[in-house]
Amino acid sequence: MTDIKKIATRESYGNALKELGEEFPDLVVLDADLAAATKTGTFRKAYPDRHIDCGIAECNMMGVAAGLSLVGKIPFVSSFAMFAAGRAFEQVRNSIGYPHLNVKIGATHAGITVGEDGASHQCNEDIALMRTIPGMVVMCPADDVEAKAAVRAALEHEGPVYIRFGRAAVPVINDRPDYKFEIGKGAVLREGSDVTVVATGICVDSALGAAELLAAEGVSAEVINICTIKPLDEDIIVNSAKKTGKVVTVEEHSVIGGLGSAVCDCLCAKLPTPVKKLGMQDVFGESGSASALVQKYGLDAEGVYKSVREFLK
Repeated sequence: MTDIKKIATRESYGNALKELGEEFPDLVVLDADLAAATKTGTFRKAYPDRHIDCGIAECNMMGVAAGLSLVGKIPFVSSFAMFAAGRAFEQVRNSIGYPHLNVKIGATHAGITVGEDGASHQCNEDIALMRTIPGMVVMCPADDVEAKAAVRAALEHEGPVYIRFGRAAVPVINDRPDYKFEIGKGAVLREGSDVTVVATGICVDSALGAAELLAAEGVSAEVINICTIKPLDEDIIVNSAKKTGKVVTVEEHSVIGGLGSAVCDCLCAKLPTPVKKLGMQDVFGESGSASALVQKYGLDAEGVYKSVREFLK
């Protein structure tokens, strides 16, 4: 059996910044004493004069980024999701979102796959928080290819962007010649007729695995990859729901306010459809290996398969 290539999207983030540094001379990167963990150290080695370590002062870092954007720079501010979206929320809202500044936020170590660091560092609320800020683009790439594409798209987009990256290595699933990325567009990765499975981030791979297990039982699952949670590709959701009549959402995030909520908002308004939301069910995470936690909370392929099968009964 051929080994599947795996890479953490935080690695992809650092590599993308370095690759884009020459093309975008106004790109500057800010970090909060975590360059080794967020992988912005890769950019720092190549462009030391364009990397600013703001220390463990995330709120101040957002203000610095806001100021840099006002003098023509394109700042990418980086920290763990718990600190970038959680601790610095007020500054992101008031100093970046409210004036609609051209600041990009690269938030790593999101979700339960932070693993052994435990609940205090496992941010399962960041997508919900960022979705509430008017004008904020929110993305959660599924793999290395999509993460790099999302960084480029963010740099080319005028306005605030939040991108969520993970700590754990994940399979590369978008490595194909016809792959295209556009902010606000989802992708049907597998056609189906019995149920729609809408996933984001690391859960896209789980959804594809679940679809294989369902197919073995004669169930045809359509799998949709949603990288841009805001603005949501409503057309792809509605068109698939019309075909299958049932929708399951899968995310490494709270089921409150994340992808599932965005999909429900869409379908409630445009095509009322039964929806089952898979994710963190109003609970905090816990310490453990990334794989063990994903399995415990039913976000691996087997867990998604069992939940979909139960939903279809």
